[in-house]
Amino acid sequence: MTARIRAAVCADVGSTFTKVAAVDLDGGRLLGTAAHPTTIGTDVMDGLDAAIGSLAARLPGVDLSTVYACSSAGGGLRLAVVGYESLVTAEAGHRVGLSAGAKVVHVATGRLTTVGVTALRTARPDVILLVGGTDGGDAEVLLHNAHRLSTARFRTPVVVAGNAEAAPEVIAELAARGVPYVRTENVLPRIGVLNPSPARAAIREVFLSHVIGGKKLSRGRRFVDLVRGATPDLVLTGVELLADHLGHDLLVVDVGGATTDVYSVLTPDPELQGGSRAEVAGTLWRSRTVEGDLGMRWSATGVVEAARAEKLDVPEGLDAAAALRTADTDFLPGTGTERAEDTRIAALAAIVALRRHARGEPGGAPRKDLRDVRLVIGSGGVLRHAEAESAAEVLGAPLGDLAGGWPLPRRPRAVVDVDYVLAPAGLLSADHPEAAVALLRQRLLSPPPPPPPPRNPADTGAA
Repeated sequence: MTARIRAAVCADVGSTFTKVAAVDLDGGRLLGTAAHPTTIGTDVMDGLDAAIGSLAARLPGVDLSTVYACSSAGGGLRLAVVGYESLVTAEAGHRVGLSAGAKVVHVATGRLTTVGVTALRTARPDVILLVGGTDGGDAEVLLHNAHRLSTARFRTPVVVAGNAEAAPEVIAELAARGVPYVRTENVLPRIGVLNPSPARAAIREVFLSHVIGGKKLSRGRRFVDLVRGATPDLVLTGVELLADHLGHDLLVVDVGGATTDVYSVLTPDPELQGGSRAEVAGTLWRSRTVEGDLGMRWSATGVVEAARAEKLDVPEGLDAAAALRTADTDFLPGTGTERAEDTRIAALAAIVALRRHARGEPGGAPRKDLRDVRLVIGSGGVLRHAEAESAAEVLGAPLGDLAGGWPLPRRPRAVVDVDYVLAPAGLLSADHPEAAVALLRQRLLSPPPPPPPPRNPADTGAA
């Protein structure tokens, strides 16, 4: 009897589509992919089981009993940051939230007032990241904000990641009023030193223990047990794994339907770390930015507006094309003209998103030096399903953006994550790191091997 191939199903349960990939755990080979519309209206396990069933029908002899999942369904992870001062701890918390795969829906700075508490509640966060003060520094604002959260009787889980010396008093305040919390290390233990990993892990823990089940996406415990984290968090994990394996700087531009995300892993600059230009909020060298006004469908009109604000060329007729896509988020291009419009919208989104990521914004993150980036990876449905020429146009646009005000990569290689392997690699990284690295090497670094079996037809529209 022939032994069955040992594989894992890596699933991304998105707001629109549920995408699955079968990966050979012994060699990291991509055995097949499938997709199914996410069944938000009933139970997300319906769509996930259908996608896995499609894989199983095409892969006889493959053991698909091991399943890892990430999720951005139900709006993903909504996070609010409550900090001490906008340019220091609040900004540090904002960056950590993005790196944890969260959509940062609210940032409060200073002492919370009644108006501030109302604004925080209106933002409807799934998690609150409470930060403030360096270790041993000012604790008054952190303690005040903990008291306001507790007396307002928030039931939103709080990740406490501020002044370590004040933390016991903070958690005592929250616990006394029944506010759920997780304590972790300070995101900014010293001025200029950003400590993102513990808070990122704590946010992931809260996402798994409180948020996934709380969104009522599935009736039973099975979905909760399968999910390993928010999709952007696992994508960043895959990016980090690839960067560690390569040992050099890399960049990912993910053009989605609602947002354009940029991930970068950069070699620390000693001058920025210890020189006169050291930034008070620290530097997150493994970082992610999310541009909520730049997307192919829900925020297509935002792309055109942002492009004009950046003084980029907007072709005649693109306003109407963007408005059509925003009004009909299920729109699929059917003609050459419509595909060209999609390509131009995606190129503009990539340019603006990378400008913001690299050069920073007033009062936000500092300029990043991307000159040593040697690998640029494009992701998102508009790139995965595009002809090679159109994909090259989208990625080439920001890489040739001489007017962007940021240092361009000098000798980058650009590839498209056609098979969407960054999220699966992130899902596999903890339990099967060798398979995860092999998957990344085979699909992103080597000449592409023969394609896997044909995708589920639904996948052609996945974002």
